[in-house]
Amino acid sequence: MPLDSARSWYFTAAHLCGIALVVCLAACQPEGGGGQRPVAGVANSEVAALRPVDAVYVLRDRLLARDGAGFARLAVPPALHAELELAWRTGRSRWPLDELPLDARIPRMLAALQVPNADKALMVTFRSQFAGADADIDQAIRTLMVFGGQYVQTDPDSSQAEHDHSHQAIAAIGTWALQAPLADPKRAQRFFSVLSAAAVRSGIDGKAGNQAFATLGMTQSLNRLSPFLATLLAQLHQQYGLDIDASLRGLHVSLTQQTGDQAQLRLQYTLAGRPIDAVVPVVRLDGHWYLRDFVARAETSVGRTAGAL
Repeated sequence: MPLDSARSWYFTAAHLCGIALVVCLAACQPEGGGGQRPVAGVANSEVAALRPVDAVYVLRDRLLARDGAGFARLAVPPALHAELELAWRTGRSRWPLDELPLDARIPRMLAALQVPNADKALMVTFRSQFAGADADIDQAIRTLMVFGGQYVQTDPDSSQAEHDHSHQAIAAIGTWALQAPLADPKRAQRFFSVLSAAAVRSGIDGKAGNQAFATLGMTQSLNRLSPFLATLLAQLHQQYGLDIDASLRGLHVSLTQQTGDQAQLRLQYTLAGRPIDAVVPVVRLDGHWYLRDFVARAETSVGRTAGAL
């Protein structure tokens, strides 16, 4: 992404990343009914789920541990995980990154942030287009909310339950963005400086595009990308008040229905100050429980015919 596209990058990072990491991964939450699961259990949540609610426990824990590779390992059955590893090497899959609306932008974001003095160049563009332009920023956010809603509604790969969940999360993130100090140059300077350093530390060659991910493979790519995304989340919290971890820790999940190897979970949590109430289907495969839609899209990404989900 060229530096003169800082407008697109800034909103993508501050807005769509917040949506992506919550909307597409928001099923990773603690169980309801018996109180919230202590985060101290994060280090022990490295086995596949034995109960429906465990399907969200283990993924929630991997998110809080900033463990993208562990997330991918526990989100799908072992045989499918092995296929995904191979598909990354051949460029056929980028799952679980393609759970994020910004997955195709990640290499370009890294490339833009990795050039020498990237933060200074981005700030030049920011000051000319954003500094003090609260009305313009608000209009851009409202436009993104409309486009995001249209994208979700027409996405053929998402279920109705996902559509409903996504619409709620987009509204919550949009409301946050309208109130956040996105036009503040001092906050933007810190945001760009910290992210630029994190992009360099990742060791992922953004200029190489998707070939960099193919060369590294899925596990190593996610291991290197996880600290960068963790830094982005931290900066969204520190500079702009969007606390994704608080949402993850405060989520309430209950089992609403189970028929054999199929079940539904109800998710209730607060995102950017707004209550979210959503339904997530899970499925049992080879004795373990997984998020049904994650497995289906992972299967599609490697060219499998989706199983009986």
